[in-house]
Amino acid sequence: MIGKDSKYDVVIVGAGVSGLFMFHKLRNMGLSVLVIEKSDELGGTWNWNRYPGARCDIPSLEYSYQFDEDLQQEWNWSEKYSAGPEILEYLNHVADRFDLKKDINFEEEVVEAKFNEANSQWSIKTSKQEYQTKFCIFATGCLSVPNKPEIEGLESFEGELLHTATWPRDEVDFTGKNVAIIGTGSSSIQTIPEIAKDVNNLYVFQRTPNYSIPSNNGPMDTETEAKVKERYAEFRKENYLNGFGIASDSGEALISESDLEEVNSQLEENWKKSGLGFFGGYGDIPVDVDANEVAANFVRNKIKETVNDPETAKKLCPEYHIGGKRLCVDTGYFETFNRDNVHLIDLHATPIEKVHSNAIEADETYEIDTLILATGFDAMTGALTSLDILGRNEINLRDQWKEGAKSYLGLGVRNFPNLFTITGPGSPSVLSNMMPSIEQHVNWIADCIGWMLENDKSVIESTKIAEDEWMKLVNEIADMTIFTSTKSWYNGSNIEDKAKAFLPFIGVPVYTEKLEEITADDYQGFIFDKSN
Repeated sequence: MIGKDSKYDVVIVGAGVSGLFMFHKLRNMGLSVLVIEKSDELGGTWNWNRYPGARCDIPSLEYSYQFDEDLQQEWNWSEKYSAGPEILEYLNHVADRFDLKKDINFEEEVVEAKFNEANSQWSIKTSKQEYQTKFCIFATGCLSVPNKPEIEGLESFEGELLHTATWPRDEVDFTGKNVAIIGTGSSSIQTIPEIAKDVNNLYVFQRTPNYSIPSNNGPMDTETEAKVKERYAEFRKENYLNGFGIASDSGEALISESDLEEVNSQLEENWKKSGLGFFGGYGDIPVDVDANEVAANFVRNKIKETVNDPETAKKLCPEYHIGGKRLCVDTGYFETFNRDNVHLIDLHATPIEKVHSNAIEADETYEIDTLILATGFDAMTGALTSLDILGRNEINLRDQWKEGAKSYLGLGVRNFPNLFTITGPGSPSVLSNMMPSIEQHVNWIADCIGWMLENDKSVIESTKIAEDEWMKLVNEIADMTIFTSTKSWYNGSNIEDKAKAFLPFIGVPVYTEKLEEITADDYQGFIFDKSN
């Protein structure tokens, strides 16, 4: 039923980093706004991913809001790379400081969003009731729908079954237990060193090895923090000038034009200091296969130097381009494989045959108490295709994207008027520093809605031509890099029945320039107040 308090100017789905800021912006514009959140707490990915070792891979001073200078100056991070609990604490502080929680409907899940062409309104059905809204904004995140693998016998496992993306809030005690973890992506790379300290045996089932760079994390350097805060506005602008949106990542030299000895010396310094910046430390690593191989081989040699057993080290060395899969940042990951109680099982050599009530059968049978699935996400589109979003003529977004997701700028989708996505497919999103990319989208959406109100526009929708040309550009740029040559969740390869298409836009400065051009031209590529 639609009650008297169920009509809004804007409904925002999701109360994570993007949903909170979007709500703050629109409420300050005088609009009536509701946020719907399926969890009983805010925080998005940081609320769900509470696994041991969960930590941001972007430096703390760059992974925070910049919309309020007092907020920037008053908040102090305890570490160079913030842990999940501290980020949750920060997001709750922001929500309390700006009085955001009172208009968030917690423990309510959206099941359908339907556009009514007769009145240009969206009907939002949830697990509790129905709402009417002029604008619908999905702030559901790029990595929010867990990928649950189909493994024979998984449902018969009687021990403790966990997924890193839906980790319980109560602390899990691994003391003296035999634990298996499937997957060696970012979540697993952060989890493994933490739980290895307590378990009796840890069996790591590796599907594909991953490149990982040491974070060299530690307490926040107060002198560095003070210097950044003295020039925070300028520092933040640097996010949008770097290809991947990281202010501290500013490599312009090329491996192809440098002396190899000097390159290895610089890579050594980047290994010790740069984290994810290792990948962008030289400008040609993402685009030149020979330069990429120099960097990749450097990391492989580091793995072989770190891991004592040559056979284990060999299994941990990736053979694809570095960066082709999401680069990881770790604290003692490779060192963990020197522990006697940690065992690596190569699933390419010996796949999992079956899960039993208390064991996993692969090259041999491993009796276990706990099974952890660190198998990633239905990335970038899963949160949108997992529910019914019905646009013009009741076209379901899931069906429209069946052959591959298409969006204009990662913000709008044809046939779905007055619907916005924050960091959707076709935007830098996961190939950028997410925080400034989120803020960029939130500001753009708020400005666009404001422009529509000022110019008496009721409906906005991207055109098919603009969408097709934009996604063509996304892929043309991607084809000039190493990213498209590797199977990864960037192109849907981790989900068997998902369309295989490269979805992120590569290059934050180019994207920023395009956004500014389109906005200056009264939102070129969008149409207003008429059907596509």
